[in-house]
Amino acid sequence: MEIRVDHVTRVEGHGNVLASIKNGEVQKAIFEVVEANRFFEAFMRERSHEEVAHIASRICGICALSHNSASVQATEKALGIEVSEQTALMRRLIMDAEMVSSHALHVYFLVAPDLLGLKSVVPLVETDPDTVNLAFRVKTTAYDLAEVLVGRHTHPVAVVPGGYTSMPDATALAQMRERFVGLREDMRTTVELLKQLELPAFERETEYVSLQQPDHYSFYAGDIVSTDGGQVAADDYLDAFSEFLVDHSTAKHCRWNRDSYMVGALARVNNNWKQLHPEAQKVMEELGFKPPVCSTFMNNIAQFVETVHSIEDAIALMDQLLARGLKEEDIPPVTKHGRGVGVVEAPRGLLIHDYTYDERARLVEANCIIPTNQNYANLDRDLEAFAKQIADQPKDDVELKLEMLVRAYDPCISCSVH
Repeated sequence: MEIRVDHVTRVEGHGNVLASIKNGEVQKAIFEVVEANRFFEAFMRERSHEEVAHIASRICGICALSHNSASVQATEKALGIEVSEQTALMRRLIMDAEMVSSHALHVYFLVAPDLLGLKSVVPLVETDPDTVNLAFRVKTTAYDLAEVLVGRHTHPVAVVPGGYTSMPDATALAQMRERFVGLREDMRTTVELLKQLELPAFERETEYVSLQQPDHYSFYAGDIVSTDGGQVAADDYLDAFSEFLVDHSTAKHCRWNRDSYMVGALARVNNNWKQLHPEAQKVMEELGFKPPVCSTFMNNIAQFVETVHSIEDAIALMDQLLARGLKEEDIPPVTKHGRGVGVVEAPRGLLIHDYTYDERARLVEANCIIPTNQNYANLDRDLEAFAKQIADQPKDDVELKLEMLVRAYDPCISCSVH
C-alpha cells in the first residue's frame, strides 16, 4: 500500500503525507514539507529596533500577535528597555486574544469536519448554522479584542519595544469585557458538542516541552520545561535543544532529551494544568482529559480547554486594567545593546526570537525557532506508530486517518520555513 497525499488540506501551508506499507509492515511514514524558505532572519538584519517587530509579525498571518510579542520581548531584553506593569498586563491580554482566535479557527473549522465525517465546514452552514455562527462569534470576538488593544489582529500596528503608540479606549475595552463574558455560554454549548464526538484511538508516549511560570499559566515569558525533567532559562535554550536538517523537509526538525518532542496546547496542559482557571479544569475533567495525556488527537481538546482558560484570564486582566485606569505612557529609552531572547507560547507551541543588536540599535543577528519546526520530528514518529496501528485497514481509511493526525498538530507550515 502506497500513500501519498499532496497536499494535506485544512492546514496552513503545503505539506505531504507519504507512507509505504508492505505485507502489513510500515516501511516509511513521514511528513514532507515542500515550501520554499523565506529567509526572514536574513532580511531583518540591519533594521532599526523600531522596525523589527513589525517585520517579524509578517512571518505568520495566523499567529502574528505571537511573533510580534516574542520579537518586542527579545528587543527589550537586548536593549535594556524596561516595561511598565500596564504594558506587562496588556502583553498577557494580547496573548489570550491570540489563543482564543487561533484555537477557534482550528477546533471549529479545521478539525470538527473530520470528526463529523465531512470534508469541510461548509455543509454545516445549512445543516447546523447555530454552531457555525457560534464558531464565528468566538473567533470574531478575539479578533476584535486585538483590534481594540493593538489596532488589528493580523500584523498589529500599535506595539513597539517598551510599550504602545496608543492606548485602547477604556469604553471599548469595557465593551470587549462584556462580550468575553458572553462567550461563556458558547463554551458550555461547545462542551456538550465535543462530548458527542469520538477521537481516533492512538497513544504514543513522548517528551512535552513548554514555558512555565511559578505563579500563573504562562503564554508570555518564563522558563522552558520538559516532562522528561529538563528546565532551562529562555536565554539558555541553545544548551537544551537543537535544530537539524532532514532530506524530506525544507523546514528544520528539533530534538532535546529524545529524538523528538512535542510543543503546543497538549504540552502546555500536561506541564501546567494545575495553573489553569478552575472553569478550564472543570471542562478538562468533563472531556476526559486526565494528565499526563499522550494521545496527539487530544491536542485539540487541550486547545479547547485553553480557550476556556484564556476567556476567563482575559476577563480578569481587563478587570485589572480598567480598575487601574488606562494611562498613556512614554516609551522607555534604550540603555544598552547586545543579545536578548524573547519567548512566548504561540497557539502551536513554544516560540523563540533570539536577537543581537549593535550600538546603533540595529539588528545584526537573528534566530527564530518556530513551534511547528519543533513538532515535525515528533509528527514523523507519530505517523510511523499510527500507520503500524491501522496498517490492516482499507487504503482510504489509512489515508484519511494519517491526514487527521497531521491536522491534530495544527501545523503552520509557511511559518516553519520562515
